[in-house]
Amino acid sequence: MEFGIFVQGHVPLRRQEADPDAEHHALMNEVELVKLADETGWKYVWLTEHHFLDEYSHLSANEVYIGHLAALTQRIHLGSGIFNLNPQINHPVRVAERVAMLDHLSDGRFEFGTGRGAGSREVTGFGIPGTDSTKAVWDEVITEFVKMWGPEEYSHQGTAFSMPPRSVLPKPWKKPHPPMWVAAGNPPTYAKAARLGLGVLGFNVASIKEMEPMVRAYKDAVGEAEPVGAYLNDNVMITNGVVCLEDGKKAREIVEDMGLARLQSLVYRYHDTFPKPPGAPVWPDLFPDPTADDVEFRINEGYILCGDPDEVLEQVKRYESVGADQLVFGLPIDMPWSAAMETIRLFGEHVIPKLDPDPVHRTTRFRDAAAAKA
Repeated sequence: MEFGIFVQGHVPLRRQEADPDAEHHALMNEVELVKLADETGWKYVWLTEHHFLDEYSHLSANEVYIGHLAALTQRIHLGSGIFNLNPQINHPVRVAERVAMLDHLSDGRFEFGTGRGAGSREVTGFGIPGTDSTKAVWDEVITEFVKMWGPEEYSHQGTAFSMPPRSVLPKPWKKPHPPMWVAAGNPPTYAKAARLGLGVLGFNVASIKEMEPMVRAYKDAVGEAEPVGAYLNDNVMITNGVVCLEDGKKAREIVEDMGLARLQSLVYRYHDTFPKPPGAPVWPDLFPDPTADDVEFRINEGYILCGDPDEVLEQVKRYESVGADQLVFGLPIDMPWSAAMETIRLFGEHVIPKLDPDPVHRTTRFRDAAAAKA
């Protein structure tokens, strides 16, 4: 199993109230997190693309952020989590150009994650009527990138977009092209990703047990893959949270106080395509703050990883039985900055070497194998 982090420019209200420059500090601090992750053995960082989601995510122009990180890191792979493929938000040709340029700037370390947006607040802000229409758009657009990156002039006459013959430039740096992924949230979409030969980005709010049928749906279907890209990216990434400190008691106290109730409430406020749990409050009402017992329940059920490095190592091992290929943690949420940095360092130094001794990225092996066959 490989490991990564995802960052999204989370700027919770209490930070905004305490610091007039909270937004700037969040974006710059997350750069430092990624640099430390690069130095301590983490393999991936995923950068969200969200629009109009106050507090929850202020990271909208992730392609700019990724380009900046490419110049500051050496080994870690940099992924779009996601690039939104709706033409009103990102024209598909502009996406193809950005992907290829980031492949050059990162020296082949870019991971191309795609999606269609998880909520109506984002898409309606760009004049899209709602999320129902975005599925057909994504289905049309996802098949076009490998053609755009080919040697011939590209043209397209479709429902989502059309264009006359043009050379789409630049072409990707390392052949055939960056690994391709799609965000998914339920077993049928996991299986669909597998059949299309795409890695799946599992940005789920779920326990370990709840993730098992989703991962299984992907792995059961991947043998039938007809890749929309030049090769199969057989990968399941799933997400969780982690606080890993030398003092396990302090780690639990931080989980109690790091704004999980507000974060969870924001998730269901903005991501209206996510299934809501029974009794979920309607914004601006919030989920109750977790107690110490709630924190232990979440740890035991696999909703969060928390403790000292030895405890977190044992908690991570439970994910190996699920069959996921990559486990990614959302950081820093609303924990103290020092705790976020300590978590990155301790997990990288004490957990990753025991579970991922392979220095080569799984996606690199797939890409290199495809290039060798070409």
